[in-house]
Amino acid sequence: MEKLPNYITFSRIPLALSLFFTTPLNAAFYLIYGLCGLSDFLDGFIARKTGTTSEFGAKLDSLADLIMMGVLLFMLYPVVSPSTNVIVWIIVIAVIRLISVLTIFKRYKTFAVLHTYGNKITGILIFLFPVFLLFLSPTLLLYGVCLVASISAVEELLINLTSSELRVNRGSIFDSSKL
Repeated sequence: MEKLPNYITFSRIPLALSLFFTTPLNAAFYLIYGLCGLSDFLDGFIARKTGTTSEFGAKLDSLADLIMMGVLLFMLYPVVSPSTNVIVWIIVIAVIRLISVLTIFKRYKTFAVLHTYGNKITGILIFLFPVFLLFLSPTLLLYGVCLVASISAVEELLINLTSSELRVNRGSIFDSSKL
C-alpha cells in the first residue's frame, strides 16, 4: 500500500504520452486527459490519507506534471494558435520557473517545485484549459492562464530567493505555514 501513490503518479506518464495518439479535443483525448487528472488527484490524496508521502513521490509527481504539461502544450498549440506575444509570455514564465528550480538546486542540492496556492490554482487552470476551450475564446483563456501563471512563478521565485529553509508545502509568500 505504501507504494500505491507512486504507482498512480507514474501511470500519469504513459497516460500523458498516449495523448499523442489522439486527436485534440475529441472523446478519446478527454477520456485519457481525465484519467491523467484523476491520477494527479488520487496520488496525493491516497499518500496523505495513508501517511505514505515521500520526497521521491513529490519529485515523481512534479515530473509527471511536467510531462503532462509538455504534451498538452504540444497537442494544443495548433488548436489555439497563440500569438507571438503569448508565446514570448509562456517562455518568460518557463524561464522564471527554471530559475526557481535552479535556485532550489543551488541552495539545497535537490530538485523541488513549491506547492503554493498560486501554483495549485495555476495547475487547476491549466488542467481545465482543454475543457474551457469548448466554451471560451482560446486567446482569452491564454491571457488568463498566463497572468495567473506569471504571478505564481514570480511568487515561487521570490520565496526560493528569500527563504532560509526549503519548505515545498508553503502556502504563499505571505504565509509561512504549510498547506
